[in-house]
Amino acid sequence: MSLLSAFAVTTPEEDERLMARALSLGQAGLGRTWPNPSVGAVVVVQGEDGPRIVGEALTAEAGRPHAEPLALAKAGDAARGATLYVTLEPCSHFGRTPPCADAVIASGIRRVVAAIEDPDRRVRGRGVARMRAAGIWVTVGVGAEQALIDHAGHISRVTRARPHVLLKMAVSADGKAGLPGPAPAVITGPEAREKVHLMRAFSDAIMVGIGTALADDPQLTVRVPGLEDRSPVRIVLDSELRLPPGGRLARSAGQVPLWVIGAEDAPLEREKALVDLGVEVLRAPRGGDGRLDLEAVLKLLGLLGITRLMAEGGPLLAAALLEAGLVDEVALFQGPSSLGPEAVDALAGQPLQRLTDPVGFARVEQGLVGADRFSRLRRL
Repeated sequence: MSLLSAFAVTTPEEDERLMARALSLGQAGLGRTWPNPSVGAVVVVQGEDGPRIVGEALTAEAGRPHAEPLALAKAGDAARGATLYVTLEPCSHFGRTPPCADAVIASGIRRVVAAIEDPDRRVRGRGVARMRAAGIWVTVGVGAEQALIDHAGHISRVTRARPHVLLKMAVSADGKAGLPGPAPAVITGPEAREKVHLMRAFSDAIMVGIGTALADDPQLTVRVPGLEDRSPVRIVLDSELRLPPGGRLARSAGQVPLWVIGAEDAPLEREKALVDLGVEVLRAPRGGDGRLDLEAVLKLLGLLGITRLMAEGGPLLAAALLEAGLVDEVALFQGPSSLGPEAVDALAGQPLQRLTDPVGFARVEQGLVGADRFSRLRRL
């Protein structure tokens, strides 16, 4: 008897539908599982009425246990002869948990449908090879387009040693980001602000420059009902360690993690004042312009496990990240009102066109969020 005839096979349409369920599970954990990817896994058996889910899970917080053993445990004995849908190739190495490929083999699963192979050098197809060698029928590629988007942070960290960077900006109708001073301005409406909070909730970390921290005294937390516990790590680039100990960021460091990255030669007494409040102070080298070397900063964050980084400006940081080629995705909110010619440009020293149509980016989404225009661009 052939492997294909040994058990009922789902149709391509059913494979797509069941993988979509696995992808939705994994998406729910984005921002919660770093340094590991947020994977979704679904165990399916064929019944008289078609495929039936007998176990499903997503990667646990902080990245362990992984999704596959959790879903297999829920399925129990029903996993024997079943199909496993998983958004990323099961791992094949011993890390903080045993290899997921071994757990799949031991469970009696007969078929595995994986959206994409894992580019991690410790895996790179070895999980697929191990399962196939054990007689499991493995299909790769179902739902791959969405999986590549969902796992962009993991892919970036294991292939480029830095997080995936989403640059978020709110600009006025005349391309400004703040009032003279600089001083903060209300640019977008409540619907756009809620969308930004949701974007924060699914990020590992938020990053701003010290200019934004001083001008806005922000909280950088998630303030959507029911998602308050999903505030990511807050990061301030502050070469001279000027962040005020009495500001809202430093005062809340005991409740929501705050990392301040200073230059290697920043004053030690300023570091101590922040550390005493619970702030994690990190050091990075300066670049040729005397400011923090952004590429080194991102490599440091990659070493610390950050995979999905949301940069919230302001104008100096946005322009610097774009010029350094470190932006992977842009989320642009544009309000309907103008701030006037004396207001602060959204991109320091550059036209707004540099943001909306950067070379090498493609517009993948546009529309309205309340009264504001929204565009998402992604690096090709």
